[in-house]
Amino acid sequence: MSGDGARDRFRTFRPWWTRVAVVVTGVVAAGGSLLVGVFAAEGVLLGPGTRVTFVAFAIFAVWLLWRLGGVHAAPDRDGLTVRNVIRRRRVAWPEIVAVRLTVNDPWVVLDLSDGGTLAVMGIQRADGERGMAEARRLQELVRQLGEASEGA
Repeated sequence: MSGDGARDRFRTFRPWWTRVAVVVTGVVAAGGSLLVGVFAAEGVLLGPGTRVTFVAFAIFAVWLLWRLGGVHAAPDRDGLTVRNVIRRRRVAWPEIVAVRLTVNDPWVVLDLSDGGTLAVMGIQRADGERGMAEARRLQELVRQLGEASEGA
């Protein structure tokens, strides 16, 4: 396989609509809260405590949106590193038994050889056909690399 083909094959899975929602929400919620907390005129309802609350909310919202916007799954020759909102987990290809994205699933779910499951928020149903194509690409990687590793 050529260098470009391998790079495309192991391209990181990232949701498209989540990133759009993060940017829009960040501008509106965090940006608006920060503007009110820092630049609004003093008044009966906007004392120092209220200003601190607005700024604290903006900081928390930016942190949460950064975590949401950073969900991804990074494949390589040895396995898949999944970063969801809270946790990061690494699984080897042979550990992945199946890749599911059913009508009721908001994102891909991996069935693992230990009987557990792992959500892959980096591939989402909200992305429509793009999400389905990415699920098929992950399924193909699991098929090729999981079987190749088992035979070794």
